[in-house]
Amino acid sequence: MSTKSTRATISDVAKAAKTGKTSVSRYLNGEHQLLSDDLKYRIKEAISDLNYSPSQMARSLKHGRTKLIGLLIADITNPYSIEVMGGVETACRDNGFTLLMCNTNNTPHLEQHYLQLLSSYQVEGIIVNAANMQETAFDCIQHASIPLTLIDRKVSNYDYDVVGLDNFQGSVDITEHLIDNHYRSLLFISEPISQVNTRKERLEGFMSVVSQHQGITAEHAEVALDNPELLQKTITEFVTRHADQTSAIITANGALMLLVTKLLHAMELIWGKDIGLASFDEMNWSSIAGCGITTLQQPTHQIGYSAFQNILTRLKHSENPAQETRFEGRLIVRPSSQALPSKE
Repeated sequence: MSTKSTRATISDVAKAAKTGKTSVSRYLNGEHQLLSDDLKYRIKEAISDLNYSPSQMARSLKHGRTKLIGLLIADITNPYSIEVMGGVETACRDNGFTLLMCNTNNTPHLEQHYLQLLSSYQVEGIIVNAANMQETAFDCIQHASIPLTLIDRKVSNYDYDVVGLDNFQGSVDITEHLIDNHYRSLLFISEPISQVNTRKERLEGFMSVVSQHQGITAEHAEVALDNPELLQKTITEFVTRHADQTSAIITANGALMLLVTKLLHAMELIWGKDIGLASFDEMNWSSIAGCGITTLQQPTHQIGYSAFQNILTRLKHSENPAQETRFEGRLIVRPSSQALPSKE
């Protein structure tokens, strides 16, 4: 007949060591100076014999700390999110915290569910990397008074810390680079902007630069990733309208860049020869995609690390006003944006 194994308790350790639970607790909490050498030895042996492992959650709750940080990610397949998560995880490890990661798959009901779940686990802070999250999803966090940091996103009705890229300046850097290389018609493509400040700031940076230059034709299009037909139509019409000018495309993120490269290939247009191409987000294939693609690299690891540091600061100074931390991107110039022969 099989017997069901049970996990040893602190009472079991105390009984085996012939002492009380208070002494065992002192041993586990490192208060060894309060115990005799003989008692410390007996407790140590009892812990080893019973294979006793204290409940970290119970000990944390007893002291009012869980040392848990929640991270909400909209799409775990997104390379940007993976790299940000790496920065958060490193910061947690460096500071003795444990990371709980939840992937919402851009699904509103999952966003609400995971925020409530993280709150029930009594996490000490939550980091959110989700551009399209519904604002009402934050209600439970606000009521629970849990420190929260948003990555590269603002929420109009809530006052939270924000960490991310200087999106406006990044767009300025890309656009000026293309104009300096004599591109005269530019198409800026982003996913639907709506209320997403990241996309809005990138478009504003683009428009700000082109408004300062005469002879530049600027267009922008908002296309969802699941609508490649519209994207192909947009690119085809843009190229046709400006066949007599050197033209270039700017994509607002790496996912769009990948889709655009596939469409350009299908259209038999070579970036860096027939058309210019530059994009936000450095991808691991950007340098080897035929003719290497010019990108605006984000300090993703640093952004993730900084987001955790914001949580630590908020835990110590909860009354401080919300802070916004912006990092500069790095423009990596490759042949896709090289100067082309003038068509004028």
